[in-house]
Amino acid sequence: MALVLRKELHQERGLQRPGDTHWGSHFKTLDNFLVIFSSIFHVLEVIEIEGSTSSDRNQAEYLLKNVKTFKFVFMLHLMLKVLAMSNELSKILQKKDQDIVNAVEFLNISKKILQNMRENGWESLLNDVSSFCDSHDILIPKLDEPYFPRKSKRKCLDVCYSYHLHVEIFCAVIDVQLQELNERYDVVSSDLLLGMGSLNPVNSFSNFDKGRIMTLAKCYPSEFDDRKLRDLNYQLDNFIIHMRGGNSKFSNSQGIRDLVKALVEANLVETYSLIYLLLKLTLILQVATTTVERAFSSMKHIKNKV
Repeated sequence: MALVLRKELHQERGLQRPGDTHWGSHFKTLDNFLVIFSSIFHVLEVIEIEGSTSSDRNQAEYLLKNVKTFKFVFMLHLMLKVLAMSNELSKILQKKDQDIVNAVEFLNISKKILQNMRENGWESLLNDVSSFCDSHDILIPKLDEPYFPRKSKRKCLDVCYSYHLHVEIFCAVIDVQLQELNERYDVVSSDLLLGMGSLNPVNSFSNFDKGRIMTLAKCYPSEFDDRKLRDLNYQLDNFIIHMRGGNSKFSNSQGIRDLVKALVEANLVETYSLIYLLLKLTLILQVATTTVERAFSSMKHIKNKV
């Protein structure tokens, strides 16, 4: 059942099927839903009466009963706020020329923002929900009092949840998102990602960080014992000067694969044997490029409840 398109300020707004792994598509869909909420409701009212099939009419009737309720609006605003706080992270992870260093930085930012929302964002959310309900003629139940539904031609009523239950839902949604971020990207995973980013040759090794590369090597104790770590430390000093020396084979490298190929072609594999080993280990990491973004798709149980 197709829903709504509307133009505002020369920009077309509508609802689309969100991508399975892209947070940004869910964020955009929810944001559009809020903007064209009145139009959506109007179209559903038309379909309920004039729908071409009984299935369409029944579906429209069901949606009308559930969309224009405090409960629905509350969850809509909550999920929109949660997804908005990780939207920049989502966009970075979807880039083909992914900047892992920035991705990790935005990961940490997203965690801090979510934690701050959990501690201080309840009243703001409730105010936004209440304001939206007022402007769209949706009944706002008294959350601290018992409430029993009654029929009304103008307002779709909803059985009241207690104030504390709403707070629990608010905290639970944020906690699940934080838990997923922490579990998928713990300290070790962040070290791996930052080490990978530090080896990336793009823009003359602009993200090169010797300390992060050494930390990455320590994640492979079977490959890098104390002696090899010392040798790697010395190799890195020569390596970065060599790579930034103006040789087009290295300056034109667009990723770690290109760098490995250039080292082979320049017959420098033995000279930088430990760096070459670390580059090969980096290439087989399961968290490389788009796999990083796909890891976040495990949060479907959050997105599917929107």
